[in-house]
Amino acid sequence: MSQRKRKNQRRKKLAAAHAPLDLAHHAHAAGIDVGAEELVAAVPPGHGPAPHVRTFSAFTAGLHALRDWLRDCAITTVAMESTGNYWLCLTAILEDAGLEVCLVNARHVRGVPGKKTDVCDAAWLQQLHSAGLLRGSFRPQKEILPLRYLLRHRGDLIAQAGQQVQLMQKVLTEMNPHLHHVFSDVDGESAQAIITAILGGERDAEKLAALRDRRARAPLDKIKAALEGDYREEYLFVLRQVQARWQQLGDSIVECDEEIARRTAAIAGVTDAPLPKAPAAQRRVQKNLTMAMPVHEEAHRLLGVDLSAVPGVSGGVLCVLMSELGTATHIRKKFRSAEAFASWLGLCPDNRISGGRVLKARTRKVTNRIANILRMAAHALSRAHGPMGEYVRRFKGRLGKAEGIVAGAHKLARILWAMIVSGEPYDEKKAFAITEASTARRLKNLQHQAKALNMTLVPNQ
Repeated sequence: MSQRKRKNQRRKKLAAAHAPLDLAHHAHAAGIDVGAEELVAAVPPGHGPAPHVRTFSAFTAGLHALRDWLRDCAITTVAMESTGNYWLCLTAILEDAGLEVCLVNARHVRGVPGKKTDVCDAAWLQQLHSAGLLRGSFRPQKEILPLRYLLRHRGDLIAQAGQQVQLMQKVLTEMNPHLHHVFSDVDGESAQAIITAILGGERDAEKLAALRDRRARAPLDKIKAALEGDYREEYLFVLRQVQARWQQLGDSIVECDEEIARRTAAIAGVTDAPLPKAPAAQRRVQKNLTMAMPVHEEAHRLLGVDLSAVPGVSGGVLCVLMSELGTATHIRKKFRSAEAFASWLGLCPDNRISGGRVLKARTRKVTNRIANILRMAAHALSRAHGPMGEYVRRFKGRLGKAEGIVAGAHKLARILWAMIVSGEPYDEKKAFAITEASTARRLKNLQHQAKALNMTLVPNQ
């Protein structure tokens, strides 16, 4: 991109930032203060009979009464804070009724003038929303919401199953059979077969060792020695309960996977083209992320491009992207640029400038599942070959370990956004191309280094 085009883009951004506000942006706007037991709603004066601020119960009948009152007042859009999870049912009811819901961050509207009450909060939300001063939080399209809910529930089930495996290991350590020293996983086939036999009353180490899988690498004598333990009744009782709970969670995960596959197949995609071929190692799926549905094919159908070609993007990353972002069409509509996408993820510096001085230049504290899994991918890439691995290692050495991982996650986010918006496949040369801006930064750094050494850079003629 030439310097002239860059200046024109900067000028357009400044003009959009300083554009005059349209104070009648939402003439039929309402504000709702959401609570656990009651909700306070405010509508503009002249929209329905007085009073213009009313209180409703948080029960389902109260939510329906609030919806009917907003309809009678000719309200078309509603603003509310994202308070806990109390807003979820109300949002679903209002959206089903055809009302636009603007879910706002509580930090953006906390400066309520005067005495802070529920009535003042509702009226303040209504005034800000009427003037067009509120920015709604990102939410995927309606058909994606069930998929997001189920995948988050699946993550909770996997975490609970992991806790049961740790409890099994704890009980085995107290009983003293060292299964974790001869088998790689306590939840593997060999270890579980032996645990089931122990709970069935078997104590002969030779018979227990015969239940091992043929792929076990530990010597037979070591396995026999590891299976001698102190099998007390209280330990066996706890181990039996923990194993049963772990097996039940495994069955629940399988049922959840089937429901996720059914829900994903019902979502309309953006492309029907087949998934491009790629090496098998590039698309390996982790054990705890094995699902009933073809993850890479469904991600390609919904997002319109093969994101697994990007280093560090595995099946787990694709599941999070599908469920948290939605389809490519919705992403193009909600995020105007890669910078806006990275800012929403909290992966770029949040510069606070006052009086021409930078007061703060740290990343915002944002709880975002996409940002978390991109950080995990960047951490794994720090040991990988290729330009992406070199990029993460270079920034870890320059900024520090944590900051370098954030920089790698930021780079991944920009690459993924560009691929989804453009629909073009991953091009490593284009992703790490040398631009005028990068050349200028490199030259500036070299000049600083030369100045510190009391030297001067001389261009080659």
